[in-house]
Amino acid sequence: MDAPGYDFRSRLSGVQRAAGQSGIDAVLVTPGPDLRYLIGYDAVPLERLTCLVVPADGDPVLVVPGLEELAAQASPAGPLGLQILTWGETEDPCALVASVAAGARRVAVDDHMWAQKVLGLRAAMPGAEQVLAGPVIHPLRMRKDDAEIAALQAAGRAIDQVHAAVPEVLRAGRTEREVGRDIAEMIIAAGHRTVDFVIVASGPNGASPHHEISDRVIEHGDAVVVDIGGTMPSGYCSDSTRMYAVGEPPSQFLQWFGILLQAQRAAVEAVRPGLTCSQVDAVARDLLDAHGLADLFIHRTGHGIGLETHEEPYIVSGNELPLEPGMAFSIEPGFYARGLFGARIEDIVVCTDAGWQSMNHSTHELVVV
Repeated sequence: MDAPGYDFRSRLSGVQRAAGQSGIDAVLVTPGPDLRYLIGYDAVPLERLTCLVVPADGDPVLVVPGLEELAAQASPAGPLGLQILTWGETEDPCALVASVAAGARRVAVDDHMWAQKVLGLRAAMPGAEQVLAGPVIHPLRMRKDDAEIAALQAAGRAIDQVHAAVPEVLRAGRTEREVGRDIAEMIIAAGHRTVDFVIVASGPNGASPHHEISDRVIEHGDAVVVDIGGTMPSGYCSDSTRMYAVGEPPSQFLQWFGILLQAQRAAVEAVRPGLTCSQVDAVARDLLDAHGLADLFIHRTGHGIGLETHEEPYIVSGNELPLEPGMAFSIEPGFYARGLFGARIEDIVVCTDAGWQSMNHSTHELVVV
């Protein structure tokens, strides 16, 4: 993970403050997005325990297998000057973590920690209550700083570049799998480190929001959902959905797509500080409902994005969290008519002091090839 401008020291301090305010003595973080967020170490999750111990009061300590000490030092965690404790193949790493967090009565474990590790740490720290670390870490991750927003902008530009090239590979007679393979290559060529997902859903397959790809042959007249994303060298993700048609699609699809365009645009333009996630969802949902399409909109309007494609905040009915500057999330209403077709339009937007900023700038109109 490249770490240009990421302030890991402030992130660690923020977690320590939040832990202290929540009555948590130590936060335990294993490989995954929370570890990458806090110290920039993209450790591979393995059966061997790697664990960052962040006490509410005191210096953080990174516990790693001995054979991964050099990798940890070479990561962005190295320049932080963290104490790195190693354990050998015949030693108990959970006992080592327990010794670092000695005296802790309440510990928070990261939300992505394997059950194997959770139970091992519980056995090694029988006097400590375990709670989830999400309420401590996620409020920090939700509010992106300038460096993170720049990373999301770069991710948006890269995935826009891919969408601009989709018409070159999308045509009747090819299978979804063939088109998807080409798109995956373009995602890497556009600067992504990894391909996270490629959805090419043609004709009736478009009615399945997470269809991905199949061996179905694309036919003339098909509407095609192309939802794609990857992870950049920065560690931050892209995610964008655009609609294509191979020749003229059904007239009913065109009518509904025009309504969907309005709903997506209205939801994006509604974004501003103080509006709740639920209210943003309602903007898109109510407009679709007014045209009889609400029953075909079967998912939330959006999800947060950053070091994960899906993270908080979630733009969904019932989430009364007010938006704040720096929150980044998708706006992606859709409609799904089983046996016929489906459609979705998705942008990543960031809430700003004045309203919103889009990370995606490719056309929202139906692209007919």
